[in-house]
Amino acid sequence: MQPTFRLEDYSAPSSSAPAGASAPRPPRRLRRMLSLDDFEHAARAFLPRPIFAYVSGGCETNRSLQGNRSVFADYAWQTRILTSTSARTLATKLLGQDWAAPFGIAPMGISALSAYRGDLVQAQAAAAAGIPMILSGTSLIPMEEVARANPKAWFQAYVPGEPERILQLLDRVERAGFGTLVVTADTPVSGNRENNIRAGFSTPLRPSLRLAWDGLTHPRWLCGTALRTLLRHGMPHFENSQAQRGAPILSSTVTRDFGARDHLDWGHFDLIRARWKGQLVLKGILHRDDALRAREHGADGIILSNHGGRQLDGAVSPMQVLPGVVEALGPDYPVMIDSGFRRGNDVLQALALGAKFVFVGRPFNYAGAVAGEAGVRHAIGILGAEMLRNMALLGATSPASLHRDMLVAKVSGA
Repeated sequence: MQPTFRLEDYSAPSSSAPAGASAPRPPRRLRRMLSLDDFEHAARAFLPRPIFAYVSGGCETNRSLQGNRSVFADYAWQTRILTSTSARTLATKLLGQDWAAPFGIAPMGISALSAYRGDLVQAQAAAAAGIPMILSGTSLIPMEEVARANPKAWFQAYVPGEPERILQLLDRVERAGFGTLVVTADTPVSGNRENNIRAGFSTPLRPSLRLAWDGLTHPRWLCGTALRTLLRHGMPHFENSQAQRGAPILSSTVTRDFGARDHLDWGHFDLIRARWKGQLVLKGILHRDDALRAREHGADGIILSNHGGRQLDGAVSPMQVLPGVVEALGPDYPVMIDSGFRRGNDVLQALALGAKFVFVGRPFNYAGAVAGEAGVRHAIGILGAEMLRNMALLGATSPASLHRDMLVAKVSGA
């Protein structure tokens, strides 16, 4: 039975499970988590500085990171009254699949470093809630294990620039059982993430007295995540970047093989489309012409994204290009979006501007770090509850009933 969201299931902070789910009363530490931002504050205290810096940071001056949040202030809602909304639903159909809500968990690398079995707890929470979860290609748990835990999960690939290695990776993803492949195309090189260097983060992590001290001064993370992982599962590796196992997460000598990603072009995407028989999504689009070209080359959907502000500093927010892309592609093509979403209101804005689906990243990472699967479930519930409540205030009954006329653009300089 497909889980559904109902506001009465979220009428108090102590309830966070979708209707029909049998989740227990959340632990006491979750009852003070009233918004997704609360998880970030808790994770800042829980995680060692290098790991928190990796999850939270952008690049260079953080212009894109900050712009992803400030863009939501560019619009204000026009509410409608005396419109019955008692039958509100978040149910959404996307790429031939029914989902309980129009949002999902974005791909986040190295999640199992910030949360114990992080990729698995995200996958399991998403399955329980009836929303999609996208497994990152830079994850630390083998894709096969995640696919067994959530057969509806999607896989996100940073494909190498060599055709033979691309095909080998696709073979592995297919064997694992994934039906939807997300190709991220906005990383020909890694962004200049100065915050990582300043905080002592690298991939792989380099053993040092500073790194040891960061772990020792965060004993809950050290015992509950790092040592627990090492003792039960051994040293984590980058498991899914290529067809074979990659580098360990901690090493003084090993370097990661990123492949020749700066060689990628539309010909490589055509190769993927010809080989991949499932749903194919192209992620990292910020230009109308690239969106049109993606559809022409066979993408079943696209994700507008500036990589959470982690690649090109000063890149436009996906929300700013969303209306133009939707106008160019038409209302029926699956335009999805991520980068900067923190509130149910943010998700509703994107839906009103024509997005079919929204993916949220960092908050679910923080939730998993703070409270494991229960934390991720609670975070999903918070976001769904915010959406349902605000839909009632707007006079909307479903994601499909949201439209551009509900929003008023803020006058520049006002």
